[in-house]
Amino acid sequence: MKSSRILSLLCALVMTMALSSCNYNSLVEEQQNVDQAWAEVENQYQRRADLIPNLVNTVKGYATHESSTLEKVTQARAAATSININADDLNEETLARFQQAQSELTGALKSLLSVTEAYPDLKANENFKDLQVQLEGTENRIATARTRYTEIVRSYNTAIRKFPTNIYAGWFGFSPKPQFQAEAGASQAPTVQF
Repeated sequence: MKSSRILSLLCALVMTMALSSCNYNSLVEEQQNVDQAWAEVENQYQRRADLIPNLVNTVKGYATHESSTLEKVTQARAAATSININADDLNEETLARFQQAQSELTGALKSLLSVTEAYPDLKANENFKDLQVQLEGTENRIATARTRYTEIVRSYNTAIRKFPTNIYAGWFGFSPKPQFQAEAGASQAPTVQF
């Protein structure tokens, strides 16, 4: 009886030492960093979505016959904001769906901004200028948040794949997180015409 008790204590000690060396706490910290970075990405996309109604309404006052472009922007915004992904549910498929909706919104915004070229009064409007500056700043914030997310996911994915942590990571449910992918055609330089 005494030897089985000593054996049990020894096993418990070995397990405690093994678990402490498996970097469980550092993996939890890495996962929390990924969750926080993803929340910042969503925050910046939400900021852009919040600016769009103001931009659409400002343009609407000048470009009344451009209703189809305004409708496309409004629909793309609705589609983009309807996709909410919890950081725990991040995988290749959900990230691709999120990215596709955001790409459609970006395309609709480009169409809206190109419409403004036909309206010199609109381009001179202070409200419109301010909105354009805010939108440009938001796009930069989105790029920064995505870059930070990518770096943190790289660190997390590396941590769960290193030996011997990779053995324990699967036991505790730590799985790889997806990265943002470049959009189709992103490797092609845009054509600039004057």
